[in-house]
Amino acid sequence: MSHKEDVERGSASQLSFWSYLNSEVDPAQSTGPLAAFCFMTGYIDVISFSAIFVWCGFQTGNFAQLALALARLFEGPRAFRDMTFHRADQQALCSLISFNLGASVGRLGDRVGPLKRTWLITGTVIQALLTMAAALTIWKSGEFSIADERADPSWTNALSFVALAFMSASLGVQGVLGKRLNTQFGTTIVLTTVWVELVSDPRLFKLRQKVVSRDHKLLAAVALFLGAFIGRALLGKIGAAGTLGIAVGFRILIAISWIFIAGKPTS
Repeated sequence: MSHKEDVERGSASQLSFWSYLNSEVDPAQSTGPLAAFCFMTGYIDVISFSAIFVWCGFQTGNFAQLALALARLFEGPRAFRDMTFHRADQQALCSLISFNLGASVGRLGDRVGPLKRTWLITGTVIQALLTMAAALTIWKSGEFSIADERADPSWTNALSFVALAFMSASLGVQGVLGKRLNTQFGTTIVLTTVWVELVSDPRLFKLRQKVVSRDHKLLAAVALFLGAFIGRALLGKIGAAGTLGIAVGFRILIAISWIFIAGKPTS
């Protein structure tokens, strides 16, 4: 009888934990993982920019760069027009497409429930797997990690394009997870909106008060800056593959952290 009770108690415990994983987190309590997402944005972005001067997360610039590439086709006399699809433009297009493919994974999260722990953990693990694929691919490419000048990027072969695609896709997945939580951190990718809302916050200079709308935006900016600083420092020491390998560990820790985020308060 006691053995049966132990089995039933264990089954109930497992069911309870699974129910907990399927519950929704409280976005207001998600400051830690979201700040870590901002950190990862700076960390990952600095790797691609140091090699090819393309931000794999900031797609506004990549999109504008493609417009410039198209405009070049109509510059000057027809016989002297630059009809070349430059390597930098190819890399910008690769990053843009891959980022959007990654962001489209959010459709799966919408079916599962964008605030459920199961999806937040799964989505962060997907980011880790994409980052791992980027690390392995850039390692196999044999390319250098840091370019000397913009006209001479250090990533030029096909495998480096694949690595860029994996890095961009990982940030695309991250962006849609952050966006669905609908907090002061925004997408955790682009800080333009964050800066605009921060400097226009009517309580910006009320330093003695706790102002969530201001404090979280400042935290996002600081986290991204710190991520870029640490990413570049590691890049110079251990190269792109090693730096991305460490990023995989960071992402796994973020995935685990979703387990400990408080749930929505019951009404």
